[in-house]
Amino acid sequence: MAILEVKGLKKHFGETDVLKGVSFSLEQGQVLAIIGSSGSGKTTLLRCLNFLETADEGEVLVDGKCLTGRQLTEGEIRQNRLHFGLVFQNFNLFPQYTVLENITLAPKLLKQGTEQENRDKALALLDKVGLRQKKDAYPHQLSGGQQQRVAIARALALNPQILCFDEPTSALDPELTGEVLRVIRGLKDKNNTMIVVTHEMEFAKSVADVVIYMADGVIEEMGTPEEVFDHPKSEKTRAFIGGVQQVF
Repeated sequence: MAILEVKGLKKHFGETDVLKGVSFSLEQGQVLAIIGSSGSGKTTLLRCLNFLETADEGEVLVDGKCLTGRQLTEGEIRQNRLHFGLVFQNFNLFPQYTVLENITLAPKLLKQGTEQENRDKALALLDKVGLRQKKDAYPHQLSGGQQQRVAIARALALNPQILCFDEPTSALDPELTGEVLRVIRGLKDKNNTMIVVTHEMEFAKSVADVVIYMADGVIEEMGTPEEVFDHPKSEKTRAFIGGVQQVF
């Protein structure tokens, strides 16, 4: 059974239809890359999945359980968010807290584990992203790439079933992009299901199991990286891929 099923998701802001009926499914351990031009609906889709926006229509199911379809209470929304971990474009670390405190804050607030257990887990996650030596540093003392790696560790601290990345390298200088992509690449295994909204085409091609190309609020094309990048069926997809390749 799919770990994530999205059925007919629609979202509008005023007169603008941003999502026009998006449907797809994802298996445990798969990496989904979502590509497309600005304004295609990629980030709105991710925000709806993470319940930062409320979809107007459609269903989101995790492990077969429908999380949508009616008016949700604030408590239900908070509970639904725990299925997902979201890494933002601009890190969103709390500047007043150290790296270790940023990672342990959410488990502490949710009363998950003891203080020592949360600390030990945070240190293990910092080892995973290569930043244990920065545990007592504050965000302003870190490079952008280091901040994003801490943000990844923070997202993992709550054991999300699906880890989401919204353009995780877009705020980084080119020389810092590689270190973040290496960490994401290193997370790929049968236990980590990931959705990555990205403009890094080579990364998407080499890491993703499934690629979605979005255009004008719909899934224009979906398939394996080879199908989407090397043998696109849609004229829009061909134009997008061709344009990206010319840029690089």
